[in-house]
Amino acid sequence: MANSIIQNSGSILLSDYAIEIADTDVIDPADISPILQGLYGEVGGIMSTAKKLIREKTAYPQYTKAAEEEFGDTLWYLAALCRRLNIHLDELFTDATRLDNFKAAGVASDLAKGGVAYVAVPTSTDSVDTTLFQLGRSAAALLGNSPKRAEIVCFARDYLRALHAAKLKFSDVVRSNLYKARGAFLDPNLDELIDFDADFEIEERLPREFRIRINQRGSARSYLQWQGVFIGDPLTDNISDRDGYRFHDVFHFAYAAILHWSPVMRALIKHKRKSKPAYDEEQDGGRAIVVEEGLTAWIFSRAKELNFFENQDKISLGMLKTISEFVSGYEVAKCPLKLWEKAILDGYSVFRQIKDAQGGWIVGNRELRTIRYEAFESKK
Repeated sequence: MANSIIQNSGSILLSDYAIEIADTDVIDPADISPILQGLYGEVGGIMSTAKKLIREKTAYPQYTKAAEEEFGDTLWYLAALCRRLNIHLDELFTDATRLDNFKAAGVASDLAKGGVAYVAVPTSTDSVDTTLFQLGRSAAALLGNSPKRAEIVCFARDYLRALHAAKLKFSDVVRSNLYKARGAFLDPNLDELIDFDADFEIEERLPREFRIRINQRGSARSYLQWQGVFIGDPLTDNISDRDGYRFHDVFHFAYAAILHWSPVMRALIKHKRKSKPAYDEEQDGGRAIVVEEGLTAWIFSRAKELNFFENQDKISLGMLKTISEFVSGYEVAKCPLKLWEKAILDGYSVFRQIKDAQGGWIVGNRELRTIRYEAFESKK
């Protein structure tokens, strides 16, 4: 059901959201404290985002997206709180709209389950500041061992009023949070992932399986070979600290194998999708290559601080969100964040082995979305 909810537009049942978001809750179901702390912290995020809008106005063009994300994260914690207290999320919001400052308006529903829906519209015209301060007070009132239902209902009311004051669509907030949370915390169903090359002939596709030979010569330069032919330019670390960046092409091959995306690899092996000029220019062109290289360099700088992700099985959500911003507008933005996590962790596993051995084979399989390392002697 989750994919249909995310991909559709228009109204969304809060009961459906509550069901689909539950799988992303990895916090101890008996522990309410981190939920309340997280809720309070996310309300602070909403206030911080609104402050930037008021201060910077047009200089802060990403306000809508940022505000949607903060409101969505707050909703996630509210849903988690309701689960722990056996409160139905949809009933909570229904009760919230029965309080003062709301009126009901009948609308033609775009849901197949009913022809008429009733929309609760805030009647007050308070400023963003006023509604946010009230939301903050309601959040603070929840801090304790076990907040009362009436207090949670008041918080839900103030959440809706703040959402209205911020001029955001609740359905957009719900849908984007569901997409982000499920994409970041749940392993994707490989059968539901997009193959960006599906509509192209084989000579324009990234290879289904590939073996890339990468080795270092006496000049401390790395060389790539594909099907016995040298590809790309020899690379050095380009820094006084010998950190192995000369082997960074492994990350492009990891993207290709696991994400089915790499403008850099397409350029290296001359498999650009030239049969469709829009793809050739917008997805495989110079700007896309710069984005991929820049993103790879940025991730490398973070990975270097973390011993290149050795003994790690997760990537921070903050890093994954930044990656999402990097690739916005490109086809790979359709890949869930969890798949990015796999591409990075698996790619760095191969990188560490290549760095230690000063070379080896990079073996990718797009069908299985895997990448692995083989030592030179493994090649017969």
